[in-house]
Amino acid sequence: MPEIKTLGLFILTALAEIIGCYLPYLWLREGKSVWLLVPAAISLAAFAWLLSLHPTAAGRVYAAYGIALIGMAIIMFAPRSA
Repeated sequence: MPEIKTLGLFILTALAEIIGCYLPYLWLREGKSVWLLVPAAISLAAFAWLLSLHPTAAGRVYAAYGIALIGMAIIMFAPRSA
């Protein structure tokens, strides 16, 4: 059961980082509302907080987190078939 909690934490952390970086991109490159920076800042603050909850073996944590981040990015931004 601790493995499922850890995996969930990795997924939430990756999602918070992706959202926190994607929303400013929408504002800067796509001309969306400046108000997107508010949820982006909240998401990045959540990302920093979530990182503090990860287990203590830093090297392994960041390697595993990197896998979760790449996986979430592929899921979120993969082309959808019509």
